Amino acid sequence: MRKRTWIMAGLAALAIAAVAAPVAQAREFEGVIVDRNAKAKTFSIREDEGGGTFKVKVNRQTEFERVGGFKAIRVGRTDIEVTARKANGRWIATKVETRGGGGSGGSGNDD
Repeated sequence: MRKRTWIMAGLAALAIAAVAAPVAQAREFEGVIVDRNAKAKTFSIREDEGGGTFKVKVNRQTEFERVGGFKAIRVGRTDIEVTARKANGRWIATKVETRGGGGSGGSGNDD
């Protein structure tokens, strides 16, 4: 009985670690869109803070909030906030939304 308890505890620890690892890799990006590739469904965002530029891919699981889908992501747009996770060396967008989130419909910078 004692051996069974240890095995169950070990399996539970492995399950928790498997779920926590992807969450730890999630990251938010805010900045200006500097590139967009419709064929590859990718865009590059240059961060406001730190100045790094990151290429992000969208897929069927990407959630868009207050953004009209991938077609609304355009070069020069500055009101985009992206939450992405790293998978196989690439940033995959889990959520793309306009900054501010207060339900105001965005800042109007998408001309």
